[in-house]
Amino acid sequence: MIVGLPKEVKDNEYRVGLVPAGVKALTSKGNRVLVETKAGDGSGISDQEYMTAGAEIVSSAEEVWSIAEMIVKVKEPIASEYGFLREGLILFTYLHLAPARELTRALLDGGVTGVAYETITNDQGHLPLLTPMSEVAGRMSIQVGATYLEKINGGRGVLLGGVPGVAPGRVTIIGGGVVGTNAAKIAVGFGASVIIIDRDLERLRYLDDIFGSNIRTLASNPYTIAESVAASDLVVGAVLVVGAAAPKLVTREMLRDMPRGSVIVDVAVDQGGCIETTKPTTHSQPTYYVENVLHYGVTNMPGAVPRTSTFALTNATMPFALRLAKYGAVEAIKRDPHLKRGVNTYKGKVTYQAVADNQSLEYSPIDTLI
Repeated sequence: MIVGLPKEVKDNEYRVGLVPAGVKALTSKGNRVLVETKAGDGSGISDQEYMTAGAEIVSSAEEVWSIAEMIVKVKEPIASEYGFLREGLILFTYLHLAPARELTRALLDGGVTGVAYETITNDQGHLPLLTPMSEVAGRMSIQVGATYLEKINGGRGVLLGGVPGVAPGRVTIIGGGVVGTNAAKIAVGFGASVIIIDRDLERLRYLDDIFGSNIRTLASNPYTIAESVAASDLVVGAVLVVGAAAPKLVTREMLRDMPRGSVIVDVAVDQGGCIETTKPTTHSQPTYYVENVLHYGVTNMPGAVPRTSTFALTNATMPFALRLAKYGAVEAIKRDPHLKRGVNTYKGKVTYQAVADNQSLEYSPIDTLI
């Protein structure tokens, strides 16, 4: 198979979809790998390293997209890349289609086999390709929040850890999954006062066991969310409904009770955000205010730490990329039920139920199409 690795073009996105070890694994199996020149620069990987691993360096994204049978990326295509989408192309990347109507339409019109990292599962029912970036984003959410709480960056001037004689900052984390757990680790390390809210009582029991008295746990409902948000310096949105748009758990009205200059970091922004007032932002223009509360909604947070993120991500994606390259999309899907869960679009049809439901589109089970 011909595998293409284009340079990411999203605002300040420095990650890359393959590292040299991945290229070597692919080429050693007889696959041809085309790498757009300087695709790995942002992650500290040179063209020479890719060439040593067996890749062919090409001069343009157009060449990569037009020749490759499978494109391996990190982020979903943006409008400038829609023209590259075509019948029979396998696109292996994060897609987050539920709130992305234009991208969904572009994939359907192009007849692309869209395999989304974020909906591939494992034997435990977990999301192994989403997990590493959720870990990064969860940990980053606290350091980002701490930065924007500084007065010079627009916040209310609170040090999360406090100092002797002064209370620490108050952090509410909504969602106790991978993002929320990793956010809590860093918030506790900062010395903040931490509340985690989740609807799964068994998950809360687990978090209580591992964090002990370093955190407080609360069952999720509108009252406890409103009460906790009102008393917070930093709120982290960490809610995930697999493949679907995130529910809006924090309303605009709740923000009116938050301290002026408090901060919201909505890590769920890729799926539409779990804060009613969330909108996607970029690393170039990361923040905005609503009701005097500073919002951070960057959709590619881990892109700010590309070296760590690229290697963490490709550790997880490579086994699936190798399977797709070896067998082709149809045979790989038939052989691997977990990979099958990653197929969101196929031959002009939506093949993931939550995406179809969110966009009021017809759902076509992949088994009926292959």
